[in-house]
Amino acid sequence: MSTATELNSRFAIADFLGFEDIAEGFTVANVTTRFGTARVALQGAHVMTYQPAGHPPLIWLSKFAKFAPGKSIRGGVPLCWPWFGAHATDAKLPGHGFARTVPWQLADARVLPDHRVRLEFELIQTEATRAQWPHACTARNIVTVGPELELELATTNTGNAPFELGQALHTYFEIGDIRKTTITGLANCDFIDKVDGSARKAQHGAVSFTQETDRVYLGTHGHCEIHDPVLGRRIVITSTGSRSTVVWNPWNEKADKMGDFGTDGWTAMVCVETANAVEDVIQLAPGATHRMVAQYRSVKY
Repeated sequence: MSTATELNSRFAIADFLGFEDIAEGFTVANVTTRFGTARVALQGAHVMTYQPAGHPPLIWLSKFAKFAPGKSIRGGVPLCWPWFGAHATDAKLPGHGFARTVPWQLADARVLPDHRVRLEFELIQTEATRAQWPHACTARNIVTVGPELELELATTNTGNAPFELGQALHTYFEIGDIRKTTITGLANCDFIDKVDGSARKAQHGAVSFTQETDRVYLGTHGHCEIHDPVLGRRIVITSTGSRSTVVWNPWNEKADKMGDFGTDGWTAMVCVETANAVEDVIQLAPGATHRMVAQYRSVKY
């Protein structure tokens, strides 16, 4: 029995939710609501697509994305967990942690009274994950598909000692042209400029793009907006449980080297990531739960 067949027998909801194997060992959930559609991979509890009804896709997925067990997906909403960026003490461990490349299990699926669909995924702990992260904990990603897309990444310390948690929703947003796109809501925040030797700088006015951009904004306030004159909309991003925001676009030369962007994919995406990074990492006490929540909404001009 395939994974999709098993999941359909347990969780399928007529007219709302079904499952399919799109590649060997790679299963996705297909969500349909009156508000829009989404696809979520079981690997990484990874939202691959989300398109609100009557709008262009809100989440960008590369046309050249590869779907294979253990390989990260270019686009969607990868989960960076339980650390963001390089590991603090062991350079051999994968950047951004392991959550996005390991299986998660579907713990619950339901249609809410307002006709949104909610999926709850739980990280599957293995000897391999424990070797990289020897802390007793659980991680859940709760995905709610409605007029907006909502993700809640919840981590609980089930052990007897505190640990440090870094994470991000590495969300790729679909835009008309990065060179004409701006982001508001980050003015007067300091940021770490990873393209310029991790220099600390201050943001004045809206963020615009003329070259490779890789920044961690600090002390952010849980609300920013992507302004897209080409697609005629703004994308409203609200969040809780986060005081850092990552903004990233690889530009042409770096994208060409990655092999899964295509020739012009970089022009049609920007990552604006709700995060706990740098000064915003979480010290999670025994028995405590940290919830990082983000909502994404498309608003036409």
